[in-house]
Amino acid sequence: MINHHILLLEDLPEIRAWMKALVTRVFPSSRIHEAARVQDALELVASIKFDLALLDLGLPDGSGVEVVEALRDKQPDTQSVVVTIHDDDEHLFPALQAGAFGYLLKEQPRELIAEQLKRMSAGEPPLSPSIARRVIAHFAAQATVKPPRSSSIPPRAVLSERETEVLLRVAKGFTLPEIGDQMNLSRHTIADYVKQVYRKLNVNSRAEAALEAQRMGLIRS
Repeated sequence: MINHHILLLEDLPEIRAWMKALVTRVFPSSRIHEAARVQDALELVASIKFDLALLDLGLPDGSGVEVVEALRDKQPDTQSVVVTIHDDDEHLFPALQAGAFGYLLKEQPRELIAEQLKRMSAGEPPLSPSIARRVIAHFAAQATVKPPRSSSIPPRAVLSERETEVLLRVAKGFTLPEIGDQMNLSRHTIADYVKQVYRKLNVNSRAEAALEAQRMGLIRS
């Protein structure tokens, strides 16, 4: 990530300071835009094209999920990563359903957070270990309750060949324009394919799509 814009939404100054230092070290050539409130972040989203957003959930004037949704709707290529203290389902799944690409816990070692952010360049959703286990357990439970979505159904029976290609590239972290260039299709056509894939797999975010691609054997864990 070079000369890109990063949104950092965190209301506590001391936490925002160490997060900014960490992000600067991981992405040294990027410009970081700080916000302490949801409204401040939404105003930045309205005026700046972001490549990455690191977002807290509990803000004085609302939830960071609002910003995740705004980025999903207005800047779908932006990778939104929640950085929070909340590790419960009530916070995790609404964030993923809103479009978050990753979910990191502030309590984990900072070096681990840095390493997970670095791995985003390879298309790996940044998920704290306990969060990854929770998401996998959630999908496993869904598979048990809903047999029609079990892995016994071949991926090709669910997705077309073109849709599978798009899913693979989404899971690897490519943006819509990049996928369009790779497949010689327009960005809008790719966006339509992504919507179809999300609908067929019953997912709402890149993180969920990446996990489904992994379950289908398209990418390795």
